[in-house]
Amino acid sequence: MTSPIRPSRELGRAPVRVSFEFFPPKTEEMERTLWASIARLAPLGPSFVSVTYGAGGSTRERTHATVERLVRETALAPAAHLTCVAASRGEIDDVIREYAAAGVRHIVALRGDPTTGVGTSYEPHPDGYAHACDLVAGIRRLGDFEVSVSAYPEKHPESESLAADIDFLKRKVDAGATRAITQFFFENDVFFRYLDAVRAAGIDIPIIPGILPVTNFKQASNFAARTGASVPSWLLKRFEGLDDDAETRKLIAAAVAAEQVTDLVDRGVPDIHFYTLNRADLVYAICHLMGLRPRAEEAAAQRLAV
Repeated sequence: MTSPIRPSRELGRAPVRVSFEFFPPKTEEMERTLWASIARLAPLGPSFVSVTYGAGGSTRERTHATVERLVRETALAPAAHLTCVAASRGEIDDVIREYAAAGVRHIVALRGDPTTGVGTSYEPHPDGYAHACDLVAGIRRLGDFEVSVSAYPEKHPESESLAADIDFLKRKVDAGATRAITQFFFENDVFFRYLDAVRAAGIDIPIIPGILPVTNFKQASNFAARTGASVPSWLLKRFEGLDDDAETRKLIAAAVAAEQVTDLVDRGVPDIHFYTLNRADLVYAICHLMGLRPRAEEAAAQRLAV
């Protein structure tokens, strides 16, 4: 009898590595949710976990506190987001030195969004790092950091073309970036076409696909509109009629994301980055379907630490 499971899902598959993105909490309740999610996902042994940095440095202290606690209380490798927005070079350099002193060895370097909101033009700080490539060079100048940067399979909304966007990615790599994490996407062929174009441009750093599990279709569509990601019609149809049915939406979300991730892995992608929105259950379920299981020693350590 033929197995209903495709052989590529079981045989010859290289081990999958995952990483998780979190954002710093604003309230005590959000704080509890964040650390419960970290405790749930940490035993899966992620390559790293990143913590976002709000527009204009609005979450600077909360980001630093979250990253510092990760270093102090867990065995995880945290990556701190950092942007160019609304700060001088001196101020940003101080943040970099603070992260180094806290034991952080990985920074996600981003230009950042305009402080005036979506749809407005980005204006560099007159005494700051103008663009992400300048920030990457500054980070590398100040310490031996891993530096991750952003990549846009459907181009950044402000770029004139995909080719121009890839040229800018190359500038970030030339400045010292060691990894790129993509904006989320829903069609895997979009990612693979982008990867082919990036490699053709001579960029050889790892390009890690960013995955956003969708439980709230309206919210995901709003995210996509701001970031230039397309939302395919088939995805809309998957969630039709479920506006008031949160439980079924979760099941559909798990199926859609698991299908996408499984296809990426089957096609040779070794690393997956999840935008968790500080929620663990859906991401944990997808990782389980990928074959990841808690590592006993990490689960024990996490129970003691968190």
